[in-house]
Parts: sequence; structure tokens; C-alpha cells
Amino acid sequence: MTYSPNNYNQAFLVQLISGILEPAGISYRYGYLMSDLSTTSPNISRPIDLIPQILAAIIGGLIIFSLLLVAVVVGFNISFSGKIYPGVSVADVDLSGMEPGEAAVLLEKSLEFPKQGKILFRDGDQIWLAAPSEIGFFLDPQTTAATAFQFGRTGTIPARILDQFKAWYLGTSTPPMYVFNENIALSYLEGLAIQTDIQKVEPSLTVEGVDVVVRSGQVGRHLDISATLENLSGQLASIRDSEVQLLINEDAPVILNVEEQAEIARLILNQPLKLAVPEAAEGDPGPWTFEPDTLAQLITIERIKDPGGEQYQVGLEAAGLRSFLEGIAPNLARVNKNARFIFNDDTRQLEVIEPAVIGRSLNIAGTIAAINQQLITGEHNIYLDLDNADPQIGDEATAEQLGISELVSSHTSYFYGSSAERIQNITTAAAQFHGLLVPPGATFSMGDALGDVTLDNGYAEALIIFGDRTIEGVGGGVCQVSTTLFRTVFFGGYPVVERYPHAYRVGYYELKADGGYNTSLAGLDATVYTPMVDFKFINDSASWLLMETYVNPAARTLTWKFYSTSDGRTVEWNTTGLKNKVDPPEPLYIENPDLAKGEIVQVDWAVEGADVAITRSVYRNGEILFEDTFSTHYMPWRAVHEYGPGTKGMPPKEGKKNNNDG
Repeated sequence: MTYSPNNYNQAFLVQLISGILEPAGISYRYGYLMSDLSTTSPNISRPIDLIPQILAAIIGGLIIFSLLLVAVVVGFNISFSGKIYPGVSVADVDLSGMEPGEAAVLLEKSLEFPKQGKILFRDGDQIWLAAPSEIGFFLDPQTTAATAFQFGRTGTIPARILDQFKAWYLGTSTPPMYVFNENIALSYLEGLAIQTDIQKVEPSLTVEGVDVVVRSGQVGRHLDISATLENLSGQLASIRDSEVQLLINEDAPVILNVEEQAEIARLILNQPLKLAVPEAAEGDPGPWTFEPDTLAQLITIERIKDPGGEQYQVGLEAAGLRSFLEGIAPNLARVNKNARFIFNDDTRQLEVIEPAVIGRSLNIAGTIAAINQQLITGEHNIYLDLDNADPQIGDEATAEQLGISELVSSHTSYFYGSSAERIQNITTAAAQFHGLLVPPGATFSMGDALGDVTLDNGYAEALIIFGDRTIEGVGGGVCQVSTTLFRTVFFGGYPVVERYPHAYRVGYYELKADGGYNTSLAGLDATVYTPMVDFKFINDSASWLLMETYVNPAARTLTWKFYSTSDGRTVEWNTTGLKNKVDPPEPLYIENPDLAKGEIVQVDWAVEGADVAITRSVYRNGEILFEDTFSTHYMPWRAVHEYGPGTKGMPPKEGKKNNNDG
């Protein structure tokens, strides 16, 4: 059949109307409809006139469909009231149509992970196996069933209907609800900690007798329960058998290795320690030896911090070593001394008469450090650490370098009538100054150069002034030396800083070369009694000053010479002479049990008292350089006689005492 456009349109319209009316229960026969459509009778309605009927049929159909749909939904919800909707499951357990209580029972029975699952804890090669329930992991069946029951019952009505349809058509699964009791897990992990934890032990190093004892340390291990618990929570969330690595924190000892220091201690104690003076000369003290048992008492083991951390340090106790070294230090000390010279008047050069002495002192801190540094290497023959001090003037000094070219002052004193002991003391004292050098600008102390006046230093007992008496004492005659030095300084024009006269006039210091007396020398004496009474002067010249002393026992003379270079100074002096003279007191007679009967000995001689003042003017190149005055007050001195017990006429009666005053 061939269809014209009009026929085609009519057929399409018929099909459209049929598709709308038939679902609504309205049917027409095709042929009838076509014949109706093709009839042109005015009593038959045209297609355009059917549109209202068609629309009414469509709306009616939609209303009926909606009513049917509502009825289906309502009926569905009524039939599953109090039950879980079809298609809802939990962990592959179908709960369709079950009430929540039934579902909870089924879930508790079906989901066996809390009881049957396996959680493996590992610490290296050690393992522990536990069910989830043992570590506080439990299923909550009621809450899980309630959650499944609520599926399709929350949200807006369209959302609920959609969820219900999805569950029915596609199926849906809600997660199981579990409870994790961390207190149970914490308790379980604390139980594991008892098995995994190891207490840290610090190593120790001690000395017992001469044996070195080492006790090893141990690294501590502690289970980090908090971090492991967090890791466990993540593993349980997977609801699968799993392995949990125990998180262990190690706590290493502060000092890991003591064996190195132990070996050092063994080195220290394996043989005696010997201390010695380096390049020891004859007369030097030492050596000193410390046996191992003594070293063991001195050994110290200290904990110290360094950039690498803490460690033990072995050495010898500084306090013990210091005490020993302080004890030997005085015997090791040596004062540096300039070389001593004499001036050769012919060659005008210096000749060494006593070599220079290099000073030294014990460096205690340096020696302690050297001992500890060398002992740890196994060295047991160790030299003391000495600090050397070079003298100012060595043996190689020349007269030109020191500015010494001529004799600038000299004085000779006389000691006729002196005993052998007094001559010995004069000789011994004068020798201390022979060849000494005084730097330019320096203050010279006779007491410092003289040293100790003792029997051990070569002095003898002779008459000395002590208080108001002349008695036997060590060093009698030394004042002959100090007086001679004073006069060499005085006539040389050098400034005097400190000078003390004698208590009374001593005849030795007014003697002339012919044995007579020169009273003009009264007031030009000086006494020295170390360390309280001294004589000092200043070398205020620009050159060094060389002193030479010469004692002639046979001639009873002491000559003191100053060599330097003259700066043109000259000296003028005058004396007031003896003034205000006072007669000596009456003689004194004393019984001496050491004397024989009838024996009388005079031990002190009468001298009148007096005052004297000496003025000195020092010129240089015709101009006054300085002036000074030396005033002396001499006490009157009485004669003293000693006699043996029972000596006839002793003590003499008044009026007869002067008969024996000598």
C-alpha cells in the first residue's frame, strides 16, 4: 500500500491516539477510525476536535498511575513496618525482612572476627598472637542492626523511597559497628612490655687493689605503648587478620664503652712510675719512684663530658700529686744568678770568676699534666716540668756592653786586734759581694746579697752588740763589711737609701793604716742585722756597677772597689766632729762560773757617748747633684768585767772599780 502524505499523517495520528487511549481502556478499530477520518460527513468530528478528549485521557492516566504508585509504596512500607528493608545486608549477611532483634542475633552469630580473628604482635623474632576480643575489640550487634534498620528511613520522602528502591533493586550493605575498649588493649600491651622491656645498666670501672674491674653496661628497651596502641587501632579498623609491629624505644647507657679507659688504668698500674729531673746534674734530688700499689691509691676514674658525650677518664689524683710535688719543689728551686766578674786593670776586660746560674722552679700544674698525659700511653719514666729563668747577665757579657771601664770608688778599712773568729766572719761576708753587678738605676740591698748569717753558711761566733751589751754571737765582724761598703758608696757619691749606725763607737771603724785612730771617721759606720736592719744604696749612674772585695787577714785590711764608668761626679764632705760627749757609766763586774778562781776577763770597753753629723755634697761637672747629712747619736758605753767564783776583791768596792777598767 502506498500512503499519501495525508494518509501518513492520519495513520500517525491514529497510532498516537491509540497509544494514549488504550492504556486508559479506550480502543478503536483501525479501520473504523480510518473510515471515520476519511469521511467527510458533517456529523463526524475531525481529529482536531479530539484534542481535549486526548488531553483529558492523558491526565487521567497520570493520576491513576500516581495513585497506583502511592498505593504500592504505602503497601510496601506497611508490609516492612518494624523490619529491615529488602536488599539490606551487613558484611555479606542478608538482613532483609528481619526485625532488628533478629538481625542482631544473626549478626552476632555470623560475624566472628572479634572472637576468631588473629592479631599478631611482633618484636624482632618474638611474636604474640591474640584474638581481637582479647585486646578489647568487640562487635556491637544491636547498634549494627539498628543502623541497618534505619537504612531507607531517614531523610526526605523521595530520598527514603529512592533508598528503598535501590536496596530492593541493587542491594546495599551497611558497615558493622564495633567497640574498641582501649583500656583492655592498654592492659594487654603493658603485659607485653613486661616481656620486652629491659632496664638500662650503666657500665662501671673500678680499681680493687691493683686490679682493674670492668662491669659491662646494657642498652635499655622500653615498649612505646601509646604509639603501638595508635598503630593497633588502625589495623583493627580493617576488620582483617593483621600484624602489628611493636614500637620499641632504646635507651643506651650514657657511657657505652669503658674498655678503652680500663686498658689505660691497666697501663698505669702495670709498672712503677719514676719521676726525675731532666738533664739532672750532680747534687740534683731524685729520682722518685711510685710502686703500683701506691699508684692504685692515687688513681682516679672520673666521668667527663666531651663533644662525643660522656665518658670515663682515668688519671692520677691531682691533689695527691700536688701534695707530693709541693714537698719536693723547694729542693728543686734554683735562683737565677748573674755571672760574677772581676775587672782586669791591665786588659780592661771582664773575667768570669763564677758562671751564671740559670734559675728554675717546679711547674706543678705542668708536671701533673705531663704525668697524666704520658701515663695513658704506657710511659712510666717521666721528667718533671721545670720552668727556667735565664739570668740578666750571662758569662759572655763584656765590659763594653755593661759600660764598665774604670775604678770609680774604693775604700779600705782596718781591723787590727780582731780575733780569728771575727776575721773568719769578715772574710765570709765580704766574699758574698765579690764580683756582684748592680744594674743602672737599681737599689742595692746588702741584706739580700748577704743572705743568712749562720754557722751552716760558714760564720763563727764573735762579739756582737745585742741590746746594751757586747756578747758572743754568730756573725760578729759582719759590720766591718757593711761599714766598708757604706764608705765606698759615700765617697763614690752614690745616694744612700737606708743606713743604721752602731749603738756606740766601735774602735775598729776609726782605725788608721798605722794602727792609730782617726776620729773624723766617727759617724761613717753602718750596721746590718738581717732581716731587720739593712744598708741600701742606689746606682744612679747610666752604667753597671761591678763590686770587688779583698780581705787581707795578715794585713788586717778589707778593701771594697767599685768599677763602672765615671760620669764626672766628685764628693766634698765635712764633719762636726764629736759633740755633746758623755762619760761612760761605772764598770760592771759579773761573776762567770765558767772562769777559774782569780781569773778576770774584760768583755766590754768603756766608750764615751757623743753626737756627730756628717754632710756630703756630690757634684757633677762642677754642678751640685745632691746633698745629704748623716747624723749619729752614740750612747755612752761602760766597761764590763767577768771573774771566776771566789776571786779575791771581786766585785770591787765603790771607788776602786775604775782601777781595772782597762
